[in-house]
Amino acid sequence: MTLTFFMTEPPKPRDLPPRALRLHGTIARKLGIAIVSGKFLPGDILDGEVSASEQFAVSRTAYREAVRILAAKGLVDSRPKVGTRINARSKWNLLDPDVLEWTFDSEPGEQMLNSLFELRKTVESAAAGLAAQRRTSAHLKAMRIALNDMAKYTLATAAGRQADLDFHGALLDATHNPYIVSLTSGVSAAIRITTIFKQRKGPLRRDPLPDHLRVFEAIAEGDAEKAQVAMSELITLARADTSTPSRRERRRRNQSVRQ
Repeated sequence: MTLTFFMTEPPKPRDLPPRALRLHGTIARKLGIAIVSGKFLPGDILDGEVSASEQFAVSRTAYREAVRILAAKGLVDSRPKVGTRINARSKWNLLDPDVLEWTFDSEPGEQMLNSLFELRKTVESAAAGLAAQRRTSAHLKAMRIALNDMAKYTLATAAGRQADLDFHGALLDATHNPYIVSLTSGVSAAIRITTIFKQRKGPLRRDPLPDHLRVFEAIAEGDAEKAQVAMSELITLARADTSTPSRRERRRRNQSVRQ
């Protein structure tokens, strides 16, 4: 199937605009980054409500709401007479968009990145195979529009990155599996965060559009095996494009976090 693309001069990478957070959201973000970066360790008890609210110069109500946000994401467990304890990592909602954003605020290590892309390959490769068997003309149209916008705007822009998310979202929706579709938010967050992360030091070294085109063409042809292989290759290449900090950089970062 032939697609028409509108090529433009790729703009320079730029970060997404900051979220407009309420006060308790700002506090939750600060605490969340401290937790996922390792400044606080599982089992640690956070300061009490009174002293913490004084430290952040906010009301006890605002601090209490911040803790509730963290608890909803599985980062902490707050109990009367015990306090707010940092949960084991196994209880964290690692695919929560905020948790992912906080994790990438202090560059994640190679193992974390490998695990994230491994999850994507496991879910999205199988989803691509199902999509090839179950997609509708509406799904193909949505993916075609997304690919055109990716070519037009590039992943260096918010519009291009949204088009990328639209492509993957349409693919997951094409599986007609409600459990797979429910993973869209987490998968989208992983794609969005890692795409921005790749461009933190400069533009993308390689254009990922041809990889997406191969996935689309296989789905359009109804070839499940070809679609699954194409998606697996796309994610393998995406991981290769995602550089990780050197051991020295990680050591220096960890030292600064714990100070």
